[in-house]
Amino acid sequence: MGHALTAFIEANGAKIPQVGLGTWTLRGKECARLVEQAIAAGYRHIDTAQMYDNEREVGEGVRAAGKRDDVFITTKVTPENLHAKDLERSAHESVKKLGGSAVDLLLIHWPNSRIPLAETIGALNKVKRDGLTRHIGISNFNVALIEEAVKLSEAPLVCDQVEYHPFLDQNKVIAACKKHGLALVAYSPIARGGAQQDKVIGRIAAAHGKSPAQVSLRWLVQQGVIVIPRTSKAERLKENIAIFDFALSAAEMQEIAGLTHRRGRIVDWAYSPKWD
Repeated sequence: MGHALTAFIEANGAKIPQVGLGTWTLRGKECARLVEQAIAAGYRHIDTAQMYDNEREVGEGVRAAGKRDDVFITTKVTPENLHAKDLERSAHESVKKLGGSAVDLLLIHWPNSRIPLAETIGALNKVKRDGLTRHIGISNFNVALIEEAVKLSEAPLVCDQVEYHPFLDQNKVIAACKKHGLALVAYSPIARGGAQQDKVIGRIAAAHGKSPAQVSLRWLVQQGVIVIPRTSKAERLKENIAIFDFALSAAEMQEIAGLTHRRGRIVDWAYSPKWD
């Protein structure tokens, strides 16, 4: 079970560290400091987005840690910026704010049904050809949109980033990703703290001498999923990455998979696609 730093998921040419720091809601100096601390604690993957309004601070934190070449940075284009010209401008802005010549992975944050996906995917390919990003991918795409995006893209898409945790069944999206060689990146992997309250996860955690959050994350990484837990507490950083020194049994994996329920989804907006 090597150390956290050795865990990567390879997908369509990208080598993505399996545990990353999600930075949604982190702002200002606190954000920069937490990113720096995360890298010091062993994180090699930082996830941000234009929508989070913290790309500049994330860039500062990465520079302060002095490990830019070792850190995989993901950012995302907001749904308003999915016309070709807007996406290009937006990619340039993100790269500039993050303070480098390129990001590692650029995603479409949410699909926008008012803008043709062909135009957006074309622009995403162009910014990759122009060297603004090493890899491209999607986020919050359902199965039908994954199929469409894969067909439209010249360069391979490397992931779909979606909400995924023990209370949400994502089997259909997982199958679509597998079929096309995409990694699945899970946001809200602890169900925004919901895992901490669950009795089944609590019992399994106690049996392993781990926290419920660690068990929830372990359940995901054992499926080959990439996780980007968000935290604003420095002590949680170490806990969230210390998930490579134990394994869940097949029975435990199955028991946790049985926790899904129909109201399991946390993140849902008026503009969300029709979920599978």
